[in-house]
Amino acid sequence: MDVNTAIVEVVRTEWPRLMAALVRDLGDLGRAEDAAQEAIEVALANWPTDGIPDRPGAWILTVARRRAIDKLRRDQNRLQKSELLARLEQRTTPETELDFDSPESLLGDEQLQLIFACCHPSLNTESQTALTLRCITGLSTREIARAFLTPEPTMAQRLVRAKRKIESAGIPLRVPPDSDLLDRLAVVHGVIYLLFTEGHTRSESDLLTGVDLCDEAIRLGRLLTRLVNDSSETFGLAALMLLSHARRAARTDDAGDLVLLEDQDRTRWDHAMIAEGQALLARALRFADPGPYQLQAAINALHAEAARAGDTDWRQIALLYSRLLRHQPTPVVQLNHAVAVAMTDGPEAGLALLDGLAEPLAGYRYFDSTQADLLRRAGRTEEAATAYERALQHCDNAAEQRFLTRRLESVSHPSPDP
Repeated sequence: MDVNTAIVEVVRTEWPRLMAALVRDLGDLGRAEDAAQEAIEVALANWPTDGIPDRPGAWILTVARRRAIDKLRRDQNRLQKSELLARLEQRTTPETELDFDSPESLLGDEQLQLIFACCHPSLNTESQTALTLRCITGLSTREIARAFLTPEPTMAQRLVRAKRKIESAGIPLRVPPDSDLLDRLAVVHGVIYLLFTEGHTRSESDLLTGVDLCDEAIRLGRLLTRLVNDSSETFGLAALMLLSHARRAARTDDAGDLVLLEDQDRTRWDHAMIAEGQALLARALRFADPGPYQLQAAINALHAEAARAGDTDWRQIALLYSRLLRHQPTPVVQLNHAVAVAMTDGPEAGLALLDGLAEPLAGYRYFDSTQADLLRRAGRTEEAATAYERALQHCDNAAEQRFLTRRLESVSHPSPDP
């Protein structure tokens, strides 16, 4: 493995652990991010000659801590920093470096606690979610911007403002008392869900799915269900992720190309994961307080219950999306509702519901690809080709690009009737 590949792998798989440890030690998001970035730059400079260490993540963590110590020692306000400096110096001993591989110390409750700490109520909900995704989960600004359907420069400015507010206001990054946890729970749900969504279909990748991101989101969701036993939406979120991720093995073929839900080999679905998701959904529904995550989980449960694509209860799914719209009257939910209506009442009915969504979903690849598919099903091939072209312009996932290209070719050069 070359150095660049090793660095990418560390960032991809161990960034959450790195940031969890550094934020815990430093109590400051910006300082932790700077230390991690400097350590990666040191690795890029040293590893080509010294070789890649056996435990690259632990190596980067140790260097990041030492860089932070150096900065603190140069700080003029040493008296205020003495306690933090002592703690950091203690954490750079060989004994504590071994903790990097311990799930209890860095991957267990501590990371979830840090997410709660970062979701500080002094920031607005969107800033809390975006900042936590950027600093704790390691998603790029571009990936976060896509999740919020926001231009990347706008999201970058939002993140900078949030960090400055935390610094200028002296907002402490510490786990809130138990009495305040529920006040932050909804934002924590949003962070975990967006982490899962990015993993479910990577916005920029050669692969369709980022399994490591999905696994981490599911781990956090499962942990939440053990820590919070009186929140129906906590169980709903965990159920939603499990029921969706259970289809991961069937979502691509042997070549890594996208396979649509209707064409998937359902024997490849993870039925143990489906059963776990169904059980969690049943627990959520006992509260008789259905929220957005439960409704989405129920939609995925209906897909899971269908032995064949033709058995799917699309009318019930359309009704569930109608209820979801009452909670989340967003363009994305309207888009999904239109798909369900199209599957129930035909593509023209779905297309009618897309009217007015082009502007709010401009640049959203799934709007263009959905419109293209409905136009294709309706036999409006020229319009479908134009929509597929737009979808390709907004798509950076290689697996999806290949699928859209094939669909574009199918409507541009249809096969002659036999």
